[in-house]
Amino acid sequence: MTIGVIISTYNNPQWLEKTLWGYTVQTRPADEIIIADDGSRPETAELIRSFEKRLPVRHVWHEDNGFRKTIILNKALAMATADYLVFTDQDCVPRHDFLATHERMACSGRFLSGGYFKLPMGISRLLSHEDIQSGRAFSLQWLMQQGLKLSFKCTKLVGNPLFAWLMNHITPTHATWNGMNSSGWRTDLLSANGFDERMQYGGEDRELGERLTNAGIRGKQIRYSAIVLHLDHNRPYVNDEAWQLNNAIRKNTKKLKLTRTEHGMTQQP
Repeated sequence: MTIGVIISTYNNPQWLEKTLWGYTVQTRPADEIIIADDGSRPETAELIRSFEKRLPVRHVWHEDNGFRKTIILNKALAMATADYLVFTDQDCVPRHDFLATHERMACSGRFLSGGYFKLPMGISRLLSHEDIQSGRAFSLQWLMQQGLKLSFKCTKLVGNPLFAWLMNHITPTHATWNGMNSSGWRTDLLSANGFDERMQYGGEDRELGERLTNAGIRGKQIRYSAIVLHLDHNRPYVNDEAWQLNNAIRKNTKKLKLTRTEHGMTQQP
């Protein structure tokens, strides 16, 4: 099968560059990478062009008019041609086996819910091209040498396949569609009509997963197997009004067991 990556971004070329470095060292290279740009300034377009000889990257952009991530993601989804699509963000650096893991664990009638490990701001800024290319950025020992504090969440970086399999099965966390690290078949995503474009920040990704689940496409937990490093950042777009709107939409999706949104890629007249 062919595998594509859709990466959402907004005005953070420094973090996006680190993320793209991660895709240059994948053991299973992407067949297509689409950057879904929610209105970034020209620096982001310049950065993407600089990767065109190293990665099969394309750029879809619309003007900055507030948080419209779901709309630009739908435009990217419409542009995609790969059989299987991985969705992630500008601040999520993939481990070298990231795409190989998604491909290996993909199966009919399922979507995959991957994991992330949050880095503090100091280490996020510190990460260099060599750190990512060599893989030491994912070494728990190296991260602790840079000042990372040991916690239970560090178990995501153990890197042992058997341990990861065990943790995937015993974790109490439900498999949800999260925007930082999830994947599914393009045909399933198109049948769901993509993302609900009414939604702003706060659960907008999970609502898509809830519609997939209603359609019988169940989530599969791989949060200890497919890992990205989440670079630290502020969230100025968070607001209570958006949360209330999104929660109401999600409640309706669950109540009516919706499998397709009328406010997605193809709009109702």
